[in-house]
Amino acid sequence: MRSSGPNGTGPNGTRRAFLGTSLGLAAAVGTALPARADDTSRRRRIPRGGIGMHLYTMRTALAQDFAGTLEQLAEIGYATVGVSGRHGYGAADIRRMLDAVELRAVLEHVSYDTLKGAGLPQALADLHTLGAKWPVVPSLPGALHTPDGYREAAREFNRIGQASRDAGLGRLLFHNHGTDHAVVEGTSLYDILVTETDPELVGFELDVYWAAKGGADPAAYFVRHPRRFPALHVKDMAADGGFADVGSGTLDFAAMFDNAQVGGVRQWLVEHDSPTDPFATARNSYGYLAALRY
Repeated sequence: MRSSGPNGTGPNGTRRAFLGTSLGLAAAVGTALPARADDTSRRRRIPRGGIGMHLYTMRTALAQDFAGTLEQLAEIGYATVGVSGRHGYGAADIRRMLDAVELRAVLEHVSYDTLKGAGLPQALADLHTLGAKWPVVPSLPGALHTPDGYREAAREFNRIGQASRDAGLGRLLFHNHGTDHAVVEGTSLYDILVTETDPELVGFELDVYWAAKGGADPAAYFVRHPRRFPALHVKDMAADGGFADVGSGTLDFAAMFDNAQVGGVRQWLVEHDSPTDPFATARNSYGYLAALRY
């Protein structure tokens, strides 16, 4: 059974490389975060049921001990996971392991080719088995990285999103990388997907690191496109532009999340693409998000 867990300027005008580092260190050692003089009006907290782990972060540990890794995430305090890679297990196997530690899958990454092809019905059935809500396209093939290619993808997203809704699931979501924010022929590729898909059928799992890396402002999307972003990948950026544990880098999450409710955010999924110690990353990142006020 699950144990109860512990409850400057960046690329887009973000501020707090030093402060973020000190906050992350405080979370890592389990101490209370100090009050911030400029944040006295901030009282909102991320709901505990909204703090999750995207399992790509834990892929090395999962390959060695899937069940034990999930158990440790539950003990840290995580409530949910995003599934990304099954390591030889079926959807029913993973569901049993999740249920055993009272974790809940909220989404699964499934390749674009699978979802647009004959594999779609099985992928949707597997989401039901996992107990998850959203199918997620993790990336688009390089051949589609043109305005016409993204318009083609937008049409496919609408069709897949309709199938997902018909199956009793949530909207199709798309996960971005930095290149998705390229401006080609005067048009933002990512914005094509946002504006040319049906908001009732298609949403977005916004990776805030890759949005910032690609020159976009994650917070502005929440305001410009309300309710389109039910899930986030919460990933921090180191001073050198690399990956960092959440709270130890340069991204100002308090400011970024100020309009998260407007954006429809329900899941804050921690991710680190190349953690030295995935369990340390999981602990540090959870501690920061659990203590954050925004």
